[in-house]
Amino acid sequence: MNLQQFRFLREAARQKFNITAAARALHTSQPGISKAIIELEGELGVSIFARQGKRILGLTPPGQQVLGAAERIMQEVDNLKKLARDYAGSPEGTLRVATTHTQARYVLPPVVQKFAQKYPKVRLKLLQADPPQIAAMLVSGQADLGFATETLAETAGLKSIPVYEWQHVAIVPRGHALAKFAAAPGRLTLKELARHPLVTYEGHFAGRSRIDAAFAAAEIEPSIVLEAIDADVIKTYVQIGLGVGIVAGVAAQAQNEGLVAVPCGHLFGTNTARLAVKQGAYLRGFVYAFIELLAPGWDKRRLEEALRG
Repeated sequence: MNLQQFRFLREAARQKFNITAAARALHTSQPGISKAIIELEGELGVSIFARQGKRILGLTPPGQQVLGAAERIMQEVDNLKKLARDYAGSPEGTLRVATTHTQARYVLPPVVQKFAQKYPKVRLKLLQADPPQIAAMLVSGQADLGFATETLAETAGLKSIPVYEWQHVAIVPRGHALAKFAAAPGRLTLKELARHPLVTYEGHFAGRSRIDAAFAAAEIEPSIVLEAIDADVIKTYVQIGLGVGIVAGVAAQAQNEGLVAVPCGHLFGTNTARLAVKQGAYLRGFVYAFIELLAPGWDKRRLEEALRG
């Protein structure tokens, strides 16, 4: 057995057993990957892939165990490489941050700016996705850090820390019937809100589950006329009169767009944005630096204690 076989197997699984796509991702040949995996099956004496003719249907039961072992082996290899680079004193490399549009657009810009100034030789990749995709990227090793509100704390194999708490706001044009509640926090009711068509997040994003749960608990059926993953899109459709927007408070910034923000924390509760890493992953020095810029107070020592716990 060799590391190349494990690497090929891992990538084949990531590409949903499309060997052509795996070969393209690894800049190698399809026959080379197929041969390496067949040789690995021969050495182990078990079938890793369930096949129907030349078509790969998925993993066999022993194949699932083999893939898990291969993932752990490759993670340790990656950890060794990162450790060696750190001890070589080189602040070069790539930091891959998987996050949602809201965090990338409204929270991360000042953090990225400071990080780029401190580590000009580190290449930063922002991988925008929904929370389940972010969790999957972390588990598979395709991202180093994940930053979102939902999913991360509940995903097996991940460790997360709280970064900040936030609440929803309703956004309406100036002069709208609900604009008066901007000056009266806590007075807006679900019943009053549900009298208007709503524009808000798609189900996986930015605390949408809390919005749905609040209306369900009150036995109110809201009229949601548009769902989007992007707060800027939601605000655009509020501006053209499609309905009342419900967005994360950090994304409101409505005063310069002819819009008014009405606090809704009393209706939908408080959400927590979390930062997550894969359990057992080695974090390079510049990763700790990025985390501390995003979450002041979470220095390396405190973070390591939290991740161990």
